[in-house]
Amino acid sequence: MSEFSLFSPFTIRGVTLRNRIVVPPMHQYSAVKGFPTDWHLMNAGKFAAGGAGLVIVESTKVERRGCGTVGDLGIWDDVFIAPLRRIAGFIKEQNAVAGIQLGHSGRKARARRPWEGDGPLAPTAEIDDWDAWSPVAPSAIAHGEKWPAPRALERGEVKDLVQAWADAARRAEAAGFDVLELHGAHGYLVHEFLSERSNRRADEYGGSESNRMRFITEVVEAVRGCWPDHKPLFVRLSVEDNAGFGPEQSVRLAKILKPRGVDVIDCSSGGITDAAPILGREIKYSYQVPLSEYVRRHADIMTMAVGLIIHGDQAERILQEGQADLIAIGREILNNPNWPMDAALKLGVEGSFRHVPPQFGWWLGTRHKRGFGTRPSTWQVGLEVGLEENRKVL
Repeated sequence: MSEFSLFSPFTIRGVTLRNRIVVPPMHQYSAVKGFPTDWHLMNAGKFAAGGAGLVIVESTKVERRGCGTVGDLGIWDDVFIAPLRRIAGFIKEQNAVAGIQLGHSGRKARARRPWEGDGPLAPTAEIDDWDAWSPVAPSAIAHGEKWPAPRALERGEVKDLVQAWADAARRAEAAGFDVLELHGAHGYLVHEFLSERSNRRADEYGGSESNRMRFITEVVEAVRGCWPDHKPLFVRLSVEDNAGFGPEQSVRLAKILKPRGVDVIDCSSGGITDAAPILGREIKYSYQVPLSEYVRRHADIMTMAVGLIIHGDQAERILQEGQADLIAIGREILNNPNWPMDAALKLGVEGSFRHVPPQFGWWLGTRHKRGFGTRPSTWQVGLEVGLEENRKVL
């Protein structure tokens, strides 16, 4: 066993990760009518081969109306099981754990891809179900000035959506995934129910805080009813959304969800408005880590930290200081898919190549034994400043 927490095996329920490095769900906007392509296999596969312990496939939509763009992945029908199984299978062949995030874009549906300008989409010939792909939300309140007002969901539709999440979880299990994450952040449907800014309902799903938490609670209960007990369940939250749903509310929600079968809170921020991600402050290294630390400490639940975690010793310190149980490496692993191997080398972890395939690990290992390659280094002192300033806020 490694002396480093980052590279020690970690067990949640009946699933053991080879290390605590997680590739979080990152939209690729590259599906075709909801179906994954070779791009998705390559994208997830390179991270698994690069040594991550858990690879979570991007937000995959539980119903057609929930697609954010024309390129969103789908899991609203059994026809999606087989192509998703191919991706899960390849991840597992690399000895990583395969996870998938289930989501629904709510009022932020029917949007352009970010590199196409973001914002609401205009009708095109390739979209043959434009009217059916109509944004829905808890209330008929637009996301912002440039966005159209969504249609408010009828009470019966809310119940149907709870079942849609459960059906999607069943399909994820059939596809071979071993970790499931529910997307409750970034201004999408679940977050819209949680926020007073977007939820003005007068029924049992709106009004009081407990009512606004009812939808995610029912979703978790329904999902846990068909997701195997030995498999972990994560929920991603915008622990601070700049619009009234903050760390204290997130802790109260986590305390409700934990006894219902949620194992890990994936701690992110922002999205219900177009404001800066967290407290209007400058984004710095580890800028969201204090949110993870706060939820972990006050809700007594495992958390995953994310947000400009760049270096191996930076990640190790977060674990050693008890600020998180898992480390999500997002954009940095886009820059370097072999980040886990690189971090192990720089930290001086014994057997740094043991988590990568021998097709390249063996060759790099022989070079390293001859004294060539990456040398151990330390986290720059300047990075600590941002972390300490962020922590003072909480």
